Amino acid sequence: MAEWACIDGNEAAARVAHRLSEVAAIYPITPASPMGEYADAWSSAGRENLWGTVPEVIEMQSEGGAAGALHGATQKGALATTFTASQGLLLMIPNLYKIAGELSPAVIHVAARSVATHALSIFGDHSDVMAARQTGCAMLCSSSVQEAHDLALVAHAASLRSRVPFVHFFDGFRTSHEIDKIALLDDDDLRALVREDDILEHRMRGLSPDRPVLRGSAQNPDVFFQAREAANVFHDAVPDIVSELLDALGERTGRHYGLVDYAGARDAERVVVLMGSGAGAALEAVESLVEAGEKVGVAVVHLYRPFPTQALLDAIPDTVRSIAVLDRTKEPGAPAEPLCQDVTTTYARATATGAVSMPRIVGGRYGLSSKEFTPAMVKATLDALVDDPPATFTVGIRDDVTGLSLTVDPTFSPSTEAVQAVFWGLGADGTVGANKASIKIIGEHTDLWAQGYFVYDSRKSGAVTVSHLRFGPDPIRSTYLIDSADFIACHQWSFLEGPVDILGNARRGATLLVNSPHPADEVWDRLPGDVQETIVSKGLDLWVIDANRVAQDAGMGNRINTVMQPCFFALSGVLPREQAIDAIKASIERAYGARGHVIVEQNHAAVDASINAMCQVEVPATPSGTTDRRPPVPDDAPDFVQRVTARMLAREGDLLPVSAMPVDGTFPTATAKWERRMIATDLPVW
Repeated sequence: MAEWACIDGNEAAARVAHRLSEVAAIYPITPASPMGEYADAWSSAGRENLWGTVPEVIEMQSEGGAAGALHGATQKGALATTFTASQGLLLMIPNLYKIAGELSPAVIHVAARSVATHALSIFGDHSDVMAARQTGCAMLCSSSVQEAHDLALVAHAASLRSRVPFVHFFDGFRTSHEIDKIALLDDDDLRALVREDDILEHRMRGLSPDRPVLRGSAQNPDVFFQAREAANVFHDAVPDIVSELLDALGERTGRHYGLVDYAGARDAERVVVLMGSGAGAALEAVESLVEAGEKVGVAVVHLYRPFPTQALLDAIPDTVRSIAVLDRTKEPGAPAEPLCQDVTTTYARATATGAVSMPRIVGGRYGLSSKEFTPAMVKATLDALVDDPPATFTVGIRDDVTGLSLTVDPTFSPSTEAVQAVFWGLGADGTVGANKASIKIIGEHTDLWAQGYFVYDSRKSGAVTVSHLRFGPDPIRSTYLIDSADFIACHQWSFLEGPVDILGNARRGATLLVNSPHPADEVWDRLPGDVQETIVSKGLDLWVIDANRVAQDAGMGNRINTVMQPCFFALSGVLPREQAIDAIKASIERAYGARGHVIVEQNHAAVDASINAMCQVEVPATPSGTTDRRPPVPDDAPDFVQRVTARMLAREGDLLPVSAMPVDGTFPTATAKWERRMIATDLPVW
């Protein structure tokens, strides 16, 4: 029986990579850093790989150095890997050309991230892997945490069997940092796919003074072209090799993947093609639309290079009339984005031979820099295929400059039985850590499926963090933020008074838990009037606790995470109270045991005191507040600050149209002074 664990995509990939490697050359870059950190920690602790040796993990001084070390290791015949993203991957490209050109097995695990253009972004899209698609590396894409675990194994096994290096990628943050309950691969699963003969052949190709050869020569025009074409058979063999390994994996685990996976109506007339984490939202939307009688489908691409032309044609029904290909990248000046060009070429060539009839194919851009991608956007894309969509479009933004954006109906949302909870905290206050522990408790102590996703501000410590937790009886594929929460926790009172509407995504009848410095009988009168109105109109169940006081009394300073966590379990009812408290205390011992008995006891004391300190607030029938939440910026702020900065501070940046943004990333200076976060719970007095 498979072992289950609640882990994120980075750990899912790293668990496989570490067991199948002898050398890992690393250099940290967000959001791929945890993969290298896991590997380094495991090797430091003496954890062995599949063959009983401890992998050598080497932190280099740059991504170029890591790629160079990877190249050198493969040339010696070692099993080697690395982890990277964004500009880090771009700095590896020269070595990737060499590794691929020399047909040396290796795997590069990529938490795909935006490449800096007009601005830096640490968030996810496919612009980095698209920049590497010409290197000759095979490219395998995972759409979920479970896939990041499973396809990591396929990538390592396929690279050894084909001699082609693999880039295994998944979406930065949306998959790399999402925590899911997954089934783990054991050592026997790894041994079943990784053949010893492939490893021995790789060893024998390694450079050795006992078997001297010349590799890496300089060639003239008379032979370079021919030598480049000589490797065609190796690349041509990759799709069949990957397909065989996917079948073998499916036989062992019951989790079946194809080079291209199709879901939807078998007589679909409209189909969306995409790859990456957007598949979760697309699958939910298509299932809902098919149930309503619509002839639609979705094709999810796993093997991107070499492009699986026949698998794509086999997957998509012959009845299709229109295809929308969605790319999570932008290639300025190109007639279409990369995946769209590949799909169009595939169909054009098949049409020329009479194998299929040419459908109408259009291309859309979505989700750049982790922009939200929801089932409603998938529906808008499929709806556009009914009419006459532009050859190129965008979805998820409002383009009032070039007019490429589709109109999205935000009310469309597939039904779910999952309980959905949102937690508002500050970076470094422990909220995210506590919620990660909660997901593990739910996933590992119940039969429920669980998912945790955490929205970080690029300013990190001291900035707002929003944790999105889902748990329910069925596997969770909702790869987007919660917009109808059953439970909302506000870990900082100032959030209720600030410009962000933290109750906007609360469903009717939801539970609201607030960390309040005010007594329960004073809380209602201290709430802003518009917050009171939302609580009344949505019928929210209001609870409060002075978590800072409980934490201070327990000797924990302002670390309120251990106080708020038991309150969530008590109000959500996901576990019986005593069982939840025991699980929380066990989690505390695992997390803080190495820091000493005193720290553990302080946290245990906070857990015991928390539920007794929680009080319910009686909500009046009508709001009575005389003041509203403060505006994002003062009325005398400059025009740009009022139009743009204020919307961003209110977390309404998604609503800004294209016309509001500077075309080259040039912003006015001296705007930070208009932000008044007012998040401090104590003020210094001299």
